[in-house]
Amino acid sequence: MNVEYTDDPHPRNSYWELWGLPLFDIKDVAAVMFELAEARKAITKSYIRMNAFDASYGTESCCMSFIVNRPSNEPGFWLDRQEGPSRRIIYTIKSYAVEGNGSGNRY
Repeated sequence: MNVEYTDDPHPRNSYWELWGLPLFDIKDVAAVMFELAEARKAITKSYIRMNAFDASYGTESCCMSFIVNRPSNEPGFWLDRQEGPSRRIIYTIKSYAVEGNGSGNRY
């Protein structure tokens, strides 16, 4: 298990910040819940995600991931439509949180 956080929830943002160290070979659920509680105390205005890994094949591969915390104010997204070559329509998803604000100053 590991706990990650970000202030940019764009669907293609796969680079989240790691909270603490990964919890490898943890059998106690209380240790995982303690790390989650500490992350929620320290990071109140960001998205927090937990990832579960499967090492049964000798490699660490993510088998489950879910968001466990969301900020109280979520600016949302808008769909930007552009006309490309040969009348092709190009759609881009943009985040209100990122537009106009630098990293760390988004909320």
